[in-house]
Amino acid sequence: MNLSIATRAALAAGIALLPAFAAAQEPVNKKDADAAVKAAYAKYKGLKDGKNADYIPALAKVPSELFAIDLMTTDGQESSVGDLDQEYSIQSISKVFTLARVLQDSGEKKVVNGVGVDATGDVFNSIKAIEQHKGHEMNPLVNPGAIATTSQVKGSSPEAQWNNIIKTYNDFAGRDLKVDQEVYKSEADTNERNRAIAMLMHAYEIIAKDRDPVATTDVYTKQCAVAVNTKDLAQMAATLANGGKNPKTGKQVITADHAKQILAVMATAGLYDNSGQWLFMTGLPAKSGVGGGIIAVSPGRFGIAAFSPRLDEAGNSVRAQKAIADISDKLGGNPYAVNAEETQKTQPGR
Repeated sequence: MNLSIATRAALAAGIALLPAFAAAQEPVNKKDADAAVKAAYAKYKGLKDGKNADYIPALAKVPSELFAIDLMTTDGQESSVGDLDQEYSIQSISKVFTLARVLQDSGEKKVVNGVGVDATGDVFNSIKAIEQHKGHEMNPLVNPGAIATTSQVKGSSPEAQWNNIIKTYNDFAGRDLKVDQEVYKSEADTNERNRAIAMLMHAYEIIAKDRDPVATTDVYTKQCAVAVNTKDLAQMAATLANGGKNPKTGKQVITADHAKQILAVMATAGLYDNSGQWLFMTGLPAKSGVGGGIIAVSPGRFGIAAFSPRLDEAGNSVRAQKAIADISDKLGGNPYAVNAEETQKTQPGR
């Protein structure tokens, strides 16, 4: 979906205000959350729509019937069901947390001026979008912008950059994560397009001249192959919902200002070509990965993750989308929804 510049700016400005607005919302009732999660799981467990990603051979082998949902509130309460311990590759959800590292270390100007934050209106791995603006007007959640963002992670070598990336992921997840070596090899053997994208971004100096675009692509490929389970992703999402503070460990992973900036980019570009439709339907900043995972955030209230390998044509898990939308609707998760009756009570003269 191609969003106008005005629409993108309005979305970003609106999302930036969400944490303060959402903080005044009613806390999530544990009993209601448990019921909503279990109901969504039961409703969509038998859904067969979509198919596994097959352009990465290792992803095609993941059992298609796997399904898990985990919701974590900003005070650390969890409601979960399904194949919760099953690990799978984080894929493009990783882009969110590498962006967090760059924002925290280098500030928003580095991202806005060096990569961009606009939705491109093109597919996630578009080369046309790069050529159109000579590498500018990207965002960190599509492949060209994500590879460039990876190149901006501080470190004197690819190994040092990787250590900064994985430490960030660990802090968000609250445990040490590892790379799925089978997935990594499978992707490294088939990532010619991403290498071409990196070379083009390097030619336009969006990837700095002192960074090796091939080595950058390898680090990016490795981050996409990090193995997570659905509980990990829920905790990572809840950390964003909680203004950058991990609800379980209590660690302030990133500042609240950077957390709201990340949510703005997630809102406008988190679900590939269907980002606008998703935001229209749910109001939730979200990010998907072709491994079958999706995270979504109700600012100030909860983070939620769902996993199922079957994807729609845009590359988003069919079951996960439907489950998250249902759960959020039942819990009042849409941060744009306003209770008119309560608003009227607070207006002057009432």
